[in-house]
Amino acid sequence: MIYHFCPAAAWDPTATTYVPAGFAADGFVHLSDRGTVHLPATALHRGAHDLLLLTVDPALVDAPLRWEPGDPADPAAPWFPHLYGPLPVRAVVRTDPWLPGPDGAFAPPSW
Repeated sequence: MIYHFCPAAAWDPTATTYVPAGFAADGFVHLSDRGTVHLPATALHRGAHDLLLLTVDPALVDAPLRWEPGDPADPAAPWFPHLYGPLPVRAVVRTDPWLPGPDGAFAPPSW
């Protein structure tokens, strides 16, 4: 499984696809694995209490999914899956509220 986080207000489970706000600029949906999803969440949304963590089955996406460096200038940086098309809502097999810890940082999912 791979993961995507978003503000709860942005997620519509009745839609056919999900297109995050940054999709037009980036050209892909940012995704993560279990061990790295907390890194961008903490960097971009430290202390936010309105995030959902979406669990995505990569076998159910129908656009190219490529693993690429999070920071292309740093070869040692973690790699992340990028989905080069909208995220099909049917590929999201679980949604959970995702709250930060007392220091505002997010932890990897524990399930």
